[in-house]
Amino acid sequence: MVAVGQGNVLASRLIHRSHTEADWFLYAPTCALVDAERARPGTAEHLAALPGIVVLDLDLPAALAVARDTSWGHGHTLHAALPTPDRPNGAIVATAAPDRWTGRPVRLYDLNP
Repeated sequence: MVAVGQGNVLASRLIHRSHTEADWFLYAPTCALVDAERARPGTAEHLAALPGIVVLDLDLPAALAVARDTSWGHGHTLHAALPTPDRPNGAIVATAAPDRWTGRPVRLYDLNP
């Protein structure tokens, strides 16, 4: 999310795609929005205002997943990326820090050029 605020071209393309393609969504876990806001003030409000962004609440299953991780944002994102009845294939994590996800059971989209 911070990559968006820093003008990352690949992140901008993902946002554009979520605006123009039906049934194509970008998920923003609430805890990751908080982390992004702390790193770059204004980022969370900007992202949450975009029509193609779906903000994911911190419900009980997500809170339990966050409790098992060292970072709230990372834990909530991991939880959001795992398969659910709504998303049987899970979700892809778009990140500018792919090394942070080593050993985690998620699919990645590297935002680095």
